[in-house]
Amino acid sequence: MIADADDLPRNAANHVPLSPLGFLDWAASVFPERPALVHGASFSQSWSATRDRCQRMAAALRSWGVARGDVVAVLAPNTPALYEAHFGVPMAGAVLNALNTRLDAATLAYILSHGRATVLLFDSEYSVQVREVLALLDTPPRTVRIEDREFTGEHGTLGDAEYEAWLAAQPPDTGWERPADEWQNICLNYTSGTTGNPKGVLYHHRGAYLNAMGNVLSCGMPPHAVYLWTLPMFHCNGWCFPWTLAALAGTSVCLRRVEPAAIFEAIERHRVGFFCAAPVVLTMLVNAPAAVRRRAAHPVQAMTGGAAPPAAIIEAMDELGIGVTHLYGLTETYGPSISCAWHEEWDALPLAQRAARKARIGVRKLNVEEVQVWDPEGRPVPPDGASLGEIVLRGNTLMKGYLHDPAATADAFAGGWFHSGDLGVVHPDGYIEIKDRAKDIIISGGENISTVEIEGVLYRHPDVLEAAVVARPDPTWGETPCAFVALKDGAAASAEDILAHCREHIARFKVPRTVVFGPLPKTATGKIQKFMLREQAREL
Repeated sequence: MIADADDLPRNAANHVPLSPLGFLDWAASVFPERPALVHGASFSQSWSATRDRCQRMAAALRSWGVARGDVVAVLAPNTPALYEAHFGVPMAGAVLNALNTRLDAATLAYILSHGRATVLLFDSEYSVQVREVLALLDTPPRTVRIEDREFTGEHGTLGDAEYEAWLAAQPPDTGWERPADEWQNICLNYTSGTTGNPKGVLYHHRGAYLNAMGNVLSCGMPPHAVYLWTLPMFHCNGWCFPWTLAALAGTSVCLRRVEPAAIFEAIERHRVGFFCAAPVVLTMLVNAPAAVRRRAAHPVQAMTGGAAPPAAIIEAMDELGIGVTHLYGLTETYGPSISCAWHEEWDALPLAQRAARKARIGVRKLNVEEVQVWDPEGRPVPPDGASLGEIVLRGNTLMKGYLHDPAATADAFAGGWFHSGDLGVVHPDGYIEIKDRAKDIIISGGENISTVEIEGVLYRHPDVLEAAVVARPDPTWGETPCAFVALKDGAAASAEDILAHCREHIARFKVPRTVVFGPLPKTATGKIQKFMLREQAREL
C-alpha cells in the first residue's frame, strides 16, 4: 500500500509556490548581460540591471508602506517602466493594476477607486489627465512620475516622486520574497466596460506562471526570442508575455506608439521574431503605404486574438513574410487560452486554404485543462462544423473572480465551467471556429447568421479597410444583417458593389440588406464597438 498524501506532507524542499517572478531571477542569474529591454535607437538594459531595478521598485513601494494585497496602478505606454512593474510590484507583495492609457478621466477614477489603489505610477505624457483623475478621487493615491526618454513633450512636475530618483534612493540587492501562496493575487485587470462599469478581474501567481509557460509552447518561441511590444501591456498583462520573455531570457523591444513605419523598422533593426496584435493592427500593416511596407528578411510570427482575422488579411500578412497564429481568450482567461496548433501537412495547402485553417481559433493550449462547446442544454455540440454552441473552459489559467462582485463571479463559473459568452462550432478534427459573441449572432427567419462569416467576405473586397456586421430589426424576418464599412483611402465602392461581392460568396439570406459607410467606433483596446453599431442600425 502507498501512503496517502496525509502521510507525506509538503515541505519547503518539495513544494514552492509557483510564481513567474522566479523567471526574472533565473534570467538575471544565468544570462546577466543579455539584453532584456530595448527602447528607442540607443537604450538597452541587461537582465541583471532589470532585476536590480525591479527589486529597487519593490523596496521603494515597501518604504511607502505598501503591504501585501495593496493595489499599485500604472498608467503608461509600452515602456521599460511598465515592464519593470510586472515584476517590481508583485515583488513587494502588491497587486499590479496596469491601466488602459486610452480611457477617459472618469473611467480611470472609477477603476482606481474600485480597486482601492494606494500608489499610481504614470508616464508624464498623461500628466494633465492624471491631474483630472486625482481631482475626482476622495482619497487619491500617492504618485510617481515616469519620464520616459522617448517622450519628447512636456514632462511637468506632477507627482510625489520621479521614477528614476525614486528607484535610485533604494539600496541595491534588496532581494524579494516569494508569495506565501500561489493563489495570492498578482494582478488586477479591468474589462472594457462597453455596456456599464468595467469589472475588475483578479489573476493569481499560479495562473500567471502557467500561462507564461504555455505561451512558449503554443507560439513555438525559442530561447532568447526577440519580441516587439505592439500589444499593450495593459491588456491582460500583455497576455502574460512580460513573464514569458523572462522565462526565455529574451529581449523585449518596447514601442511607445503602434505605427506601421515603427513596426516595420523595429522588425528589421532588431530582428524581431514575434509580436502580438489585434486584427486591426494587422490591417494597418497590410494597408500601410508602399513606401513604408517591407517584407521581412527573416522568419516573423504574429499572434493575433479577438475575432478571427479575415483570411484575406492572413494571406496579405503571408506576402509580407509574417506568419499569423490565431489565439483566443478573454481578460478572464489571462489572454490566450486556445491556439490554432499547426500541422506540418497543412503547409502543402494552397494559400487560401492555409489562411482558412489559420482563421480557426483551434484547440486548448497545454496549460488549459478542458474546452468544450455547449448547446443551450449544456451538452457538447457534435463535431460537424455547423452546430453552434457557447465556448466554455476549465483550468488553472482562469481568473479568481471579479473584484467586489460575487454575483457576476458566480454567473461566470456556473456549473463548474467558465462561460465565455462566445459562440463557435467544432470541426471534425476537433478544432474550434469562433462564429460570434452570443449577443452578436443574427437570427433571421429562424436561421442563425454568423456576423464573422459575413465580415470575412467583406474584407475580401479590394476597397474595404474595415468591416463590421450587426443585426438590424426587420418586420418580416425579425433581423437582417447590416454592414458597416470603412473604405481604403481613395476607394469609391458603392453599396451595390459591396452587396454584389457578397452575393458571389455567401448564401443569399446571409447577404446584408443595408450597407453604411464611415469610420467604425472602437473601444480603448481597438475592438469594434458593435453595441454602438446595433443602436445605429435600429435607427436606420
